[in-house]
Amino acid sequence: MSETPHEFDVKEELKKLPNKPGVYIMHDADDTILYVGKAKNLHNRVRSYFKEKIGRGPQIDKMVSLIVRFEYIVTDSELEALVLENNLIKEYSPKYNTLLKDDKTYPYIKVTLGEEYPRVLMVRQMKKDKAKYFGPFTNGGVRESIDLINKLYQLRTCSRNLPKDCGKERPCLNFHIGQCCAPCQGMISQEEYAKKIENVIDFLNGKQQNVIKELKEKMQQASENMDFEEAIRCRDLLESIKKVSETQKMSDNVGEDKDIIALAIDGSDTVVQVFFLRNGKLIGREHFYMTQIETPAAGAILTSFVKQFYAGTPFIPREIMLQDTIEDMELVEKWLSNRKGARVHLTVPQKGQKERLVELAAKNAQLVLSQDRERIKREEGRTIGAVKEIEALLGISPLVRMEAFDISNTSGFANVGSMVVYEKGKPKRSDYRKFRMKTVAGPDDYACMQEVLTRRFRHGLDERDKMQSEEDSIGEDFGSFTKFPDLLLMDGGRGQVNIALQVLAELEIQIPVCGMVKDDNHRTRGLYFNNQELPIDTHSEGFKLITRIQDEAHRFAITYHRSLRSKAQVHSVLDEIPGVGPNRRKALMKYFRSIEELRAADTEQIAQVPGISANVAKEIYQFFRGKENE
Repeated sequence: MSETPHEFDVKEELKKLPNKPGVYIMHDADDTILYVGKAKNLHNRVRSYFKEKIGRGPQIDKMVSLIVRFEYIVTDSELEALVLENNLIKEYSPKYNTLLKDDKTYPYIKVTLGEEYPRVLMVRQMKKDKAKYFGPFTNGGVRESIDLINKLYQLRTCSRNLPKDCGKERPCLNFHIGQCCAPCQGMISQEEYAKKIENVIDFLNGKQQNVIKELKEKMQQASENMDFEEAIRCRDLLESIKKVSETQKMSDNVGEDKDIIALAIDGSDTVVQVFFLRNGKLIGREHFYMTQIETPAAGAILTSFVKQFYAGTPFIPREIMLQDTIEDMELVEKWLSNRKGARVHLTVPQKGQKERLVELAAKNAQLVLSQDRERIKREEGRTIGAVKEIEALLGISPLVRMEAFDISNTSGFANVGSMVVYEKGKPKRSDYRKFRMKTVAGPDDYACMQEVLTRRFRHGLDERDKMQSEEDSIGEDFGSFTKFPDLLLMDGGRGQVNIALQVLAELEIQIPVCGMVKDDNHRTRGLYFNNQELPIDTHSEGFKLITRIQDEAHRFAITYHRSLRSKAQVHSVLDEIPGVGPNRRKALMKYFRSIEELRAADTEQIAQVPGISANVAKEIYQFFRGKENE
C-alpha cells in the first residue's frame, strides 16, 4: 500500500485488511514510523488497535492517537513475518517499539585454514569460508588469547601472500625477537607449520594441559642449564595461560554451547545480561540496554531482545536459557533453528544448576543497572552540575553550548588556531575546528585570535543567510559554524576577551565572552567577565570543567601545530634531493617509517621502493651522507 496521509481513510482501510500473516507499519502525520509489528492475522491484529481503550496503557493509547495511516506487507507465514519485522525495526528504530540500544558486534578468533600458512586473527563476522572460528569472546579475552598463541607457537601475523612472496622482503621484527618462525623466508616447512596450527586448535578447544606440561619441563631444564632468560620466558607464558584460562572457570557438566539471558528493570531503564557458555565453559558476558516507552512485563522485553539480538549475531548456540517465557516461543525457536541450520532449544530453567546460572545473570544485570545509576549521577555532577555552577557564577542561563579558542605557533612559524565545543558539559568533538592563519605572519597571538574568531563567525553568518534564502528554518541540525555558542571562553584574560568583544561588535553579534585567567603555572585561577576578575572555587566541579575545556583547546591547537611542523620538516628535507618529486617523496615516506630510517638505509634498500631507480637511490644515499658531513 502506498497511500499518502491526505488520501488515507483509516476506517475504510481497516475493512480491507486481509486475514493473512504479515507485518503492519504505523505512521504519524509527518509520515514518521511510530511502530512496526507482526501478526498471524493482519485483519484481527491491526483492527484491535482502533477499538475503544481496553487497558493497553497510556503510552500505547497515545501512539494510537498519533496514527494517521498504516501500511502492511503480507507474508506467506508467520515465520516470514517475524523475520521481516526484525529487519524493519532495525532499519527504522520506531519510537514505540522496545529497542535494543546497543549495536555490539562480538569478537571471534579466526584460524585462516584456507591459507598455506594460516594466521590467527580477531574478527567480528563469521563467514562461510575454510576458516575455523572460536567464540564469541569479550574484547580483552580475544586479544590476550591471540597474543598468547602467537608467543607460544610463533605464528606469522603479516598479510603476505605465502608461499608466493617467500624471500621477496626482509623478515619482520617479530622474527628478530623470537615471536615468528619466518615462513616468509622458508625457515619452516608447510608440514611443520601445519602441526603448529593443529596445536593451536587444540589449545582453543581447551586442551591446554600438554602445553602447560611442556612449558614446565622447558622452564625446569632452562633453570638447570642456568639459561634464566628462557626460564623467565616460559614462566611468563605459563602465567599468561593461567590468566586466559581464568575466564573459563565456570563450567557446565555437559560440554555444550549455551547462552544464558536475564534482565533487570527499573522504570523505563532495562539491562539485559547474557552469559556465553561455549563447550561447557563460560568464556564471556555482555550487558545490553533496552529502551521502552513504559514498563512492560519481563517476557515482552525478553521477546524483543531475543529477536533483535539473534537477528544480528552470527552465532546461535544450541540452547538459550531464559529468565522468563517469551511471546511466540515456539515460533521464535523455529526461526532460530532455521538461522542456525540445526535445532535450537529455548528453555526457562526451574531448578538446579541451570536455574542458578539464570539467577546469577539476573543479579549481574541488577548490579549493572544500579552501578550505572550511580555513574550517571556522578557524570551529571561533572557535566550538568558543573555547568549550573558556571551559570550561577556568571549569571548566564541557559548555558548549553560553550566554545573555547586557543592559538599555537613556534616563534611565529605555522600559526594555527583551535576551536573546541562543549555542550551540556561534554565535549562535542564533531564540532571541533582548526584554523591555519591566512593573514598573520609572525608571533602575534592577538592578531591570530582576531582572524580565527572573524572567520568562525562570518562563516556562521554566511551559512545562516544561505539557509534563510533557501527558506530553511534554523534548527538543531545545522553545522557547527551555524550554531552560535551561549558563551565564548578565551584562553587568556583581559586582552583576549577584548579581541573577542571587538570581533563580535564588528559583526553585530551578541555573545557573552569570558576569559580564563591563568596563574604563573599556566593554570586557571579565575574568570574575567564584564571587566572584572571573578574568583572561583578551585575544588568545585565548575572550576574542573573550565580547566578541562582550557586543556582541551590547548591540546587540540598543539596537536595540529605539531602535525604541520612535522610535515613541513619532512617535505623540506626530501624536496632538496635531486630527482625526488611529490610522487617519489610519497613513495619513500610510505616505505620508510621515518626520515631516520631512510637516512640509515643503503642504496640497495632505497632502490626497493617502487618508482625509485638505482640512480635516484644513489642520489638519496649521497644526499644524507653529505648532510652527516656538514
